[in-house]
Amino acid sequence: MNMREVFLNSNQFSFIETNTAWQEKPLFSLEKSSFKGKYDNLLNENQIFLGLTQKPLIFLENLKLRGTNFTPDLIIFASRHTSMTARPAFLVHTTGNWSNNADFGGKAQDLSKTSALLSKAGIESLREQIEKFDIPDFSLDMEVTHHGPTTLDIPLIFMELGSSKQEWVIKEAGELAANAIVNTVFKYLGFKEEKTQQVGLGFGGTHYAPNFFRLITNTNIALSFICPKYYIQELNENFIKMMINNTMEEIDYFIVDWKGTNSEDKKHLIPLLEKFNIPVRKTRSFTTH
Repeated sequence: MNMREVFLNSNQFSFIETNTAWQEKPLFSLEKSSFKGKYDNLLNENQIFLGLTQKPLIFLENLKLRGTNFTPDLIIFASRHTSMTARPAFLVHTTGNWSNNADFGGKAQDLSKTSALLSKAGIESLREQIEKFDIPDFSLDMEVTHHGPTTLDIPLIFMELGSSKQEWVIKEAGELAANAIVNTVFKYLGFKEEKTQQVGLGFGGTHYAPNFFRLITNTNIALSFICPKYYIQELNENFIKMMINNTMEEIDYFIVDWKGTNSEDKKHLIPLLEKFNIPVRKTRSFTTH
């Protein structure tokens, strides 16, 4: 079962077709959801739309919304994930290119707009759904910022089901991902209302960012962009400004994966970060539980 069928035939929520076109296809509106309780008012006060396209999402630099003045506040791209290891996984990440290579969408050395709270909401929603579904062997991962699109003027994240054709056709895995994506919107709105999260930018570590993952899942820290160790030398003052300005929320900390950053990269990074009036913290300096 593909993701389109999962969204349109779910027992947990229902979408109705609207008169608005997105990528030359109808846009759907969430009519009702089984996520009850504190989210009821949020659904009454907000709208959730579903767009479907066959185009590669990483190259989608234009929304092509027609027939309305509607502009979304946030976008979640529901995507397949591919990796060389092909391990079963659910993943969340922000988008952008740290180097001059833009082969996978977006512009070179450019970042999308994003929300740290939305990214954390995606991770937490997937965690909740994984506890409800009996799907062995799937991991939950957060990736560093990578690939396109970067030029959309709307904050976005990717939520992905990976990492091979074998997992993409598992009905329960698709349902889990779809439920989590819808619930992410409600959880994001809850984070905004509660005002309990502090926001950071991440530096260092590897592609799957295990230290940053532990940080956001065990503390009240939310992260937007994460620049891995491979691209620390690409960073300059303007790049750091872009990371700050392209995050919806105000930045509380620069957070460095200290063990995941070599000494030469620290010599480049730390003086650069100290030019800004934002505290620099190590991942291990936060108390986790």
